[in-house]
Amino acid sequence: MEGSNLAPLPDGPPLAVVRPDWVDNNGHMNMAFYLAVFDMATDQLWPKLGLGPAFRAKGLGTFAAETWVSYVREVHEGMPLACTNEVLAHDGKRLLAVHRMYHATEGWLAAENEVLYLCVDLSVRRVTSWPEEVVARFAALATGRPARRLALKRKE
Repeated sequence: MEGSNLAPLPDGPPLAVVRPDWVDNNGHMNMAFYLAVFDMATDQLWPKLGLGPAFRAKGLGTFAAETWVSYVREVHEGMPLACTNEVLAHDGKRLLAVHRMYHATEGWLAAENEVLYLCVDLSVRRVTSWPEEVVARFAALATGRPARRLALKRKE
């Protein structure tokens, strides 16, 4: 629903419900917990991309290199949250994705999170190439839409 602040949401229970200890002195969810919920959304996306146990069994992991959050509308204690995930682009070592957080029952957009992920060889803690089967999944799911703030490569 390009341009809309309402989205079709995943079926099932909410990804998270805003807990009392997530609320700050302003009465809304603290910014740190937006990232915590977006990290939960990442965990939902990884199996679809082949980044689960088989990936880790190869000694590979993903590290977030950059992240950007846009806070669109406040969420408060007790509100149920759902997220959607979109693969925007990828190359041999990087993946650019966006997570969108919605009120899980009313459907309005609360926040967006763009993340640039790297493939990392965990034995040496260095960036390495994605396995071919993972790249194939990225290619099948990538929408090609432009990111709002991040890019696969830094501008010179």
